[in-house]
Amino acid sequence: MTSRTESPVDLRRTGFGPAPDAEAVRDGAGIARVPTPFGPPAWLLTRQADVRRMLGDADTFANGWTPDDLAGDVRRDPRQLSGDRSGNLLSLDPPEHTRLRKMLAGEFTVRRMRRLEPRIVEIVDDHLDALERSGTPADLVSQYALPIPSLVICELLGVPPGDQDEFQARTSAQLDIGQSEERRVALAAEALAYMQGLVARARREPGEDLIGMLIREHDDDLTNDELVGIANLLLVAGHETTANMLGLGTLALLRHPDQLARVRDDEDAVAPAVEELMRWLSIVSSGSPRLALRDVEIEGAAIRRGDLVVFNLPTANRDPAVVDDPERFDITRDGPPHVAFGHGVHHCLGAPLARMEMRIAFPALLRRFPTLHLATADSDDDREVDFATAHAIHGLERLPVAW
Repeated sequence: MTSRTESPVDLRRTGFGPAPDAEAVRDGAGIARVPTPFGPPAWLLTRQADVRRMLGDADTFANGWTPDDLAGDVRRDPRQLSGDRSGNLLSLDPPEHTRLRKMLAGEFTVRRMRRLEPRIVEIVDDHLDALERSGTPADLVSQYALPIPSLVICELLGVPPGDQDEFQARTSAQLDIGQSEERRVALAAEALAYMQGLVARARREPGEDLIGMLIREHDDDLTNDELVGIANLLLVAGHETTANMLGLGTLALLRHPDQLARVRDDEDAVAPAVEELMRWLSIVSSGSPRLALRDVEIEGAAIRRGDLVVFNLPTANRDPAVVDDPERFDITRDGPPHVAFGHGVHHCLGAPLARMEMRIAFPALLRRFPTLHLATADSDDDREVDFATAHAIHGLERLPVAW
């Protein structure tokens, strides 16, 4: 029998916000040594200026490290969960990262994403129709928040409709950091095998999807492993993040009915609301641990060459040095900076797509069901809400609603 593992400090969450131990670091020294699943401890960064500095300096803080680069007793090789990192932009450094991202960047511009807008509107309307037919109570996560971005990214990558349910279940399990190491390694291998089959079919008959485009336009510049890795990363990252934002964001709006009404009734309020939801929720708690390539000092701490560095985005996005009254959810804020999409060379490639999906899906839901409310005994009690606290991407297990 395998046992569930405890979440690392940089991934722990409490309700909508950061975990108290991460907040305590930010409000104290700003940096602390914390244990890691890899063996050697890491430096935890919690303040926005420090997180931006680290993420913006790929020459000092590297992604592409191996256990051979670490000092001390190494318990886990990160390649167990990510293969050899081929095509996985989140685990690569320039110039390899730059070469692959350049091939993809043109497909994720705001202008290119607008071509998808009519189809996203259609997908959203179809799921609203299905919600209305099914009646109340309904689970907003499984019936709305999860399937919409899943269908969008699957169509973008050319995943057959019949494979989508299996893909959703496997991806959710992969991101459950409470799963045993053995289970997560097995799931990663299953995902890789699926992607290898998907790419093989696309090579035989390239479609108009993103994988087909990469094969037609960049086949000579991409290895098969890189193409598989790119597809695997986009499929996982492209749906779980937005799905959790739609579920958790709806709950946040329901808890703030005056601001919900603005999102529902005022088109100009939607875009600022999405940015405030990104900041306040910070569903991606952290990212790949970095390896210091040289000695550097942060917040008075001496980080040595070979040390691991991790970071906490929820504490950075609620940093009182950057945001006034940061614990308050307020969609009328004048765009305070946030790092919910990351920063630097690894700033989220799919940010324009995620923003578009949220700007369509939130107001559409609230306008279709203007009396939407939680179907729980006490709508203000967090104990009646199933937060997905053991997942690498923060969200909800389910969200019972009625109208």
